[in-house]
Amino acid sequence: MHTPFTRRRLIHTTPAVAAAAVVTPALITPVTAYAQTNQSGQTAEPLVVDDAITANPDLVAVDLQIPDGFEMASRSVNLPDGFSISLLAAGLDSPRFMANDSAGNLLVADPGAGSVYRYSAEGGVVAATSTPPEPLLSDLTSPSNVAFFEIDGGEHLYVGETNQISRYAYDPAGAPGEQEIVVPDLPDGGNHRTRTVAFGPDRMLYVAIGSSCNICEEDDDRRAAVMRYTPDGGDEMRFAWGLRNPVGLAIQPGTDLLWTSVNERDDQGDEIPPDLITIVQEGANYGWPDCQPPGATPQEDGVDCSGVTPPTVGIQAHSAPLGIAFYTGDTFPTDLSGSLFVAQHGSWNRSDPAAPKVLRIAFDGDMPTAATDFATGWQDENGDRWGRPAGVLVAPDGALIVSDDQAGVLYRIAYEV
Repeated sequence: MHTPFTRRRLIHTTPAVAAAAVVTPALITPVTAYAQTNQSGQTAEPLVVDDAITANPDLVAVDLQIPDGFEMASRSVNLPDGFSISLLAAGLDSPRFMANDSAGNLLVADPGAGSVYRYSAEGGVVAATSTPPEPLLSDLTSPSNVAFFEIDGGEHLYVGETNQISRYAYDPAGAPGEQEIVVPDLPDGGNHRTRTVAFGPDRMLYVAIGSSCNICEEDDDRRAAVMRYTPDGGDEMRFAWGLRNPVGLAIQPGTDLLWTSVNERDDQGDEIPPDLITIVQEGANYGWPDCQPPGATPQEDGVDCSGVTPPTVGIQAHSAPLGIAFYTGDTFPTDLSGSLFVAQHGSWNRSDPAAPKVLRIAFDGDMPTAATDFATGWQDENGDRWGRPAGVLVAPDGALIVSDDQAGVLYRIAYEV
């Protein structure tokens, strides 16, 4: 049984103190209070956008291509001109996050099924299939994501389960090795069951863990935080905190910046606070539960929010951003290179539900400059939905793979011009 952290044991003062306690490779560029600083020394106030600002009038309705053998009604999705969308896989329970192995095979975590699936690829391309393959792994506890990491020249598969992080020696053409639990006894129960894993350029394992509640003081300080470990689960450290429900994790190519998507608190109103897409800084407190973003507004009178780190981007309140992926392919138009794609799950807790969609955040260097709708249409004007994007992944062929945990399908978005 893991003993809940106490604040005396935690490293959350300054990077210098943290470095004295554990080996701390430099990963994240420091920030100044209430302004993000990039690796070039530029600063900017948080980029805050709402649904009206991100609305994209240039999107056009595109029919969903449904291959033979798929049982799905005709649908359309709004995309930029020149893009297509097709069904890649169906018959899943609630697919969430995905990863490609070294052979280009597509692995999908399905928490509803308690399984991880592997879709075989030829030449880096996965053929459309209406039924899932036999699970690569099964009988897992709500596996929400997968990640690959090389150890001593061998590929290893990491799986984020609600209660633990497991890894397996991995062969792209064979069965995985025996399960090895590298991070046991993660806090369970309550709200927010995803445990997202990602590896930084420092070869350290980062784990995002959501809060157990909406607004509360946690008994376990690993909640509402991003934790850091060695690949074998050692040197546990609370890397950043005050993140109500961090879900997606991604490293921005060429910058070594760690980003996360954050589902912020409920019951504060339809339009506050914004949900977050933010750089994660070592030793930073992002405010939850005491201070609300983006300006670190005290949740209650008398709370000091002066030490809170601001978010990098604030998006529509209660839009539930989940998976995030930087575009690293070479088949989309060049102005999309380096963009961050965000799967917004859509809300349940607004008077007018925020629509499920895929958002694109544009950058100038490593600084975000604008956020624009990239794919919409899963919700009609009455608020009825036929799908909810959950995860995003750039495929080896440059297409964008989007998982939908309501419809139980995977989409392939490609540029056709």
